[in-house]
Amino acid sequence: MSTAERSRNLSQHILTTSAQLVGVCLTVISLLKIMPAGHVSLLLNKFLAIDALLFTASTVMSYAALRTAQADYLEKYADQLFMLGLLELAACAVLLAFELI
Repeated sequence: MSTAERSRNLSQHILTTSAQLVGVCLTVISLLKIMPAGHVSLLLNKFLAIDALLFTASTVMSYAALRTAQADYLEKYADQLFMLGLLELAACAVLLAFELI
């Protein structure tokens, strides 16, 4: 498999997965809205909204990487935003599960 094919394959994976994770963030935000308002839900809503923006930016960059000649440059940033979003989503899950905030 050539480098271009490998790069295209990674962009496709980032595109689909980050788009799905935007939906996950929005679903959790919606679920938190029906919970009694508290300190935890207010902060988690903000963190998850930022996370949804990170995944959206990752989606846009990976889509652009599939469509332009600057695939390596865009894919690198899409991958970094995706990983940052995953780390933040994991932190939100821990905060929600243990109510650490």
